[in-house]
Amino acid sequence: MIEGFHEFDEFDVQVSGATIHGRRGGAGPPLLLLHGFPETHVMWHRVAPALAREFTVVATDLSGFGDSTSSGDQSMRELGRHQVEAMRELGYGDFALVGHDRGARCAYRTALDHPEVVTKLGVLDVVPTGDAFDRADKDFALTYWVWSFMTAPIAETLIGGAPGAFVNHLLDTWAGGDPFPPEVRAEYVRQFRDPETVHAICEEYRAAATTDCGHDAADRGVRRIMCPTLVLWEQEGAVGRWYGDPLDIWRDWADDVTGGPVDAGHFLAEEAPDETLAWLLPFLEVGS
Repeated sequence: MIEGFHEFDEFDVQVSGATIHGRRGGAGPPLLLLHGFPETHVMWHRVAPALAREFTVVATDLSGFGDSTSSGDQSMRELGRHQVEAMRELGYGDFALVGHDRGARCAYRTALDHPEVVTKLGVLDVVPTGDAFDRADKDFALTYWVWSFMTAPIAETLIGGAPGAFVNHLLDTWAGGDPFPPEVRAEYVRQFRDPETVHAICEEYRAAATTDCGHDAADRGVRRIMCPTLVLWEQEGAVGRWYGDPLDIWRDWADDVTGGPVDAGHFLAEEAPDETLAWLLPFLEVGS
């Protein structure tokens, strides 16, 4: 058992063409947590216990990641639909939603596609996918090289040949320090030992550059995120360096935007759990 999830129950629920795996614990209004890359839902292990004192916390693996399966369509629209269906199966018609990295991309797409479902939105260390590609330059290509690395079947072959080296390089390069206990690192590597999971993750990155960008382009200036939105990013990292004030970018997509930088590398909830919670808890408080 990963430290931090001792009071959580594991579950698997069937959705359209896939199975969503996760953990649930706590009591109060429902809160869905979505992980980033190359992680699984266990990335929330340092903040989930505190959140569970105020909320019913549901932490899931995105479709095709971890122990969730894929329907074959790895666009964020499909991944978001799966999360909405999973929450409905668990008994929640609407809920607050916080995502990091790839999970944040799924989260904002879900808020756009299902405004009646997402009551509050938190996005950690991202700008919208279309904006990221539109502003990509040499620094982007060298830092987030996985965005353009995912050519089939080369990516699957190389990742499958050395999953530990691949995952640990990303963790060590993008983190400020080493916030990952050995059992957490092992969990992240484990998913990349499964060829089907590796293929699904690669397909998600391929969808980002094609389908997801198309969805963003169609929605820009047409649909907006209707719920309060919290934006957090790494203080000295890529998002702050490349995009100036990320709040300005998100205000093109949502009216009610707050947030700021966190003193951490890319993995905010694992590197700086107390500071991350100091932002999340008052934002998520009912009535705030």
